[in-house]
Amino acid sequence: MNDVYEVVKVPAPVLKQQADIIGTVDGAIEKQLSKMLETMYASKGVGLAANQVGILNRALVMDVTQQGEERGQAIYMINPEIIWESEERSTYQEGCLSIPQQYADIERPASVRVKYLDEKGAAHELLTNAEENLLLNHCVQHEIDHLNGRLFIDYLSSIRRNMMVKKVQKLVKQDQHVL
Repeated sequence: MNDVYEVVKVPAPVLKQQADIIGTVDGAIEKQLSKMLETMYASKGVGLAANQVGILNRALVMDVTQQGEERGQAIYMINPEIIWESEERSTYQEGCLSIPQQYADIERPASVRVKYLDEKGAAHELLTNAEENLLLNHCVQHEIDHLNGRLFIDYLSSIRRNMMVKKVQKLVKQDQHVL
């Protein structure tokens, strides 16, 4: 299974680090994005940032249009940057491949404008709107947070956050005993 990365789990330090800007979009970056996308699908996620596979560069993949086993429209983002956010807020129950089986209602801007490069190095902008696509709106902000070393549990109280991290550590330990 070398066509996928291992997803890093909390409290791995790489999840709290800021990712570096990618200078050149080349074959190595395209390969990384492709492998990240396969990892995301294999892990049954809708988004994955490079930090989550132990790589500290500003790359993420998303597919919020997939239906069960049916793949949807993948989005590749290199050096994504939120250049505008609305004052209105929206709330969505978020989860994370790096924090398995833990979920919480997270409040974020209801709309953001993101500038980024695609897998070929072309510049794009994406305007999200929670009323039109709540999942896309929250997913893109969640993944960009990863690249900035921030997790969805960082929006919670320290008691709740610590409880979730302990549950994940217990799950990981159980999985290691199964192997």
